[in-house]
Amino acid sequence: MKRYERVARELAEQIEQGVYLTGERLPGVRRLAAQFGVSISTIMRAHQLLEDRGLIQARPRSGYYVRAAPGRLPEPPAMTNPRPRPARITGQQMAMQLSQATRQPGMIQLGAAIPHPHFLPTRAINQALLSVTRHRQQRSAGYEFPPGSAELRQQIARRMLDAGCRIAPGEIVVTSGCQEALALGLRAVASAGDVIALESPTFYGLLQVVESLGMKALEIPTHPRRGISLEALTLAIEQWPVKACAIVANFNNPMGYCMPEADKQALVELLAAHAIPLIEDDVYGDLAFDHRRPPAAKRFDTAGNVLYCSSFSKTLSPGLRVGWVAPGKYQEAIEYQKYITSLAAPTLPQLAIAEFLQRGAYDRYLRQVRGEYARQVARITRAIGQHFPAGTRVTQPAGGFVIWVELPEGAEAMALFHQALAKGISIAPGPIFSASQKYANFIRINCAQPWDERLEAAIIQLGRLAQDGLERVAAT
Repeated sequence: MKRYERVARELAEQIEQGVYLTGERLPGVRRLAAQFGVSISTIMRAHQLLEDRGLIQARPRSGYYVRAAPGRLPEPPAMTNPRPRPARITGQQMAMQLSQATRQPGMIQLGAAIPHPHFLPTRAINQALLSVTRHRQQRSAGYEFPPGSAELRQQIARRMLDAGCRIAPGEIVVTSGCQEALALGLRAVASAGDVIALESPTFYGLLQVVESLGMKALEIPTHPRRGISLEALTLAIEQWPVKACAIVANFNNPMGYCMPEADKQALVELLAAHAIPLIEDDVYGDLAFDHRRPPAAKRFDTAGNVLYCSSFSKTLSPGLRVGWVAPGKYQEAIEYQKYITSLAAPTLPQLAIAEFLQRGAYDRYLRQVRGEYARQVARITRAIGQHFPAGTRVTQPAGGFVIWVELPEGAEAMALFHQALAKGISIAPGPIFSASQKYANFIRINCAQPWDERLEAAIIQLGRLAQDGLERVAAT
């Protein structure tokens, strides 16, 4: 065996053993050369061999990163096939039970998509809050009427350049989280009884907003890697009076996919041609495992038809409730809706986040946390593949921190949800991600939890509960 083949074999074994995890960067060539006692050219040939086998991938000016090992991760679910008919939303009270479970002490939180404090820059945010209260007392005590803090909107406009969007600070409205941004967007473009086209499955918080406004959901088939089916959406638009479309294109919740750029552009152009506004939820866009921030669909908007919504709840602090919307031609309507709904977003959190961003701390934090989420997703996915019933399928996201798990036919996600709660484990059952309570054998798992013995035991317990449920169904 040649030297480079020996090195490649040992590196492959280390990847298999979890020394280097999916999405993680391998040590540099000089360091590896020293570790193995070989030349740099030998390491480079070993890298080439591992790359040819699909175990690692090169990234320009960055190094080599571990790919998901072929055959070692569960297969992803198939494309969804909901009934393409507008429907009133039912069963969303379960989402409230899920939120309430987050407040129970000792609960292992795999349900609500909330990062554990371990992954958040809590100390730095607290320092920013303290700085604002000390040095800007009068300002922080007053209202920041819509569109919100000028300092924060300036920082957000700079951040949106990374998503390919040239948005002026004056074209941004600060909101109380992304949830309010979505609600304001829907209220600005549609009314009770109107039809809203959605991915299927989709974020249950969006379904709750649609339900609360008396609108109807039209679920569109969605691919676990490419996103919403443009063909199915086109047919739906021809058949039904679609008033708006709402999507999560980047690291979708719950499926985790990142919609290809060409599809984003085609989606924006399709909706613009029919004068249908697009409400884009990009709350996970900064959390790409490969550190390359994907563009937003808003990038391709030339008519002001896209209402771009996001927040810092998944990256900096859920509790500060700072989000925003770049509403295009609906700016005036959004500002008015914001004013009559809640007058203004809280001032202190706006100023604190603006200060945090101005320091440049956000990018440093993102470089760290992206790798941590990639490792957590890989660990939990592999644990599910090992401990869940045979035939379980799991999505393979390229960013964010949630995975969509398809249990074998006959499994009952709602029963599993209640059984898991009784064991101190929270999960999100599939039916709450559908207007018509589809996905009876699906669950969503929040991977933004530190890996330890308790978390591993929880995954094993969930697998046993799922298997027990299948055996009970088979026995009846």
